[in-house]
Amino acid sequence: MSAQGLHTLSVLVEDKPGVLTRVAGLFAARGFNIDSLAVGPTEEPGLSRMTIVVNVEKKPLEQVTKQLNKLINVIKILEHDSGDAVERELMLVKVRAEGEARARIMEIADVFRVRVLDVTHETLTIEATGTPDKLEALRALLGDFGIVELARTGRVALGRGNRGIRERVLRAARPVAATSGGDEHTGGGV
Repeated sequence: MSAQGLHTLSVLVEDKPGVLTRVAGLFAARGFNIDSLAVGPTEEPGLSRMTIVVNVEKKPLEQVTKQLNKLINVIKILEHDSGDAVERELMLVKVRAEGEARARIMEIADVFRVRVLDVTHETLTIEATGTPDKLEALRALLGDFGIVELARTGRVALGRGNRGIRERVLRAARPVAATSGGDEHTGGGV
């Protein structure tokens, strides 16, 4: 069973210069294209969370996560199973909205429960958050009116349930025995 598919990883890292480059470099070295990458601070000062979405087979992904774990600045890696995480993305889209098109676009915005942020005589700028599927459906509908400009964040994800990333059992990164310490870092020493 080595079917290729989208995999979402949460990677907890130290907030230091060069960490993003080293993490992305490991994927590039294997010839993997990162479909989505979002990085931001966490609730704990000095730590950042990367959410990485890649379209790869399971076995090569496990090899990369083992290499990621060897990076000293990597604290923890967690692969989210489908349905076991809350995933969201943000999209800003500027769309042509003249004449009758404006009312139709406003109806679409209402149906998708998105916000209109900016209005000009010729365009509307819309903010949408949701699952990647929802945003893609919205983009497809707005495409009929003429998209002037579009920007999407990378996907962000949090595991469902009560536990945070530090308390979750690792799947793709390390055996459970290697994570027995409470606040012990699971990263290695490269």
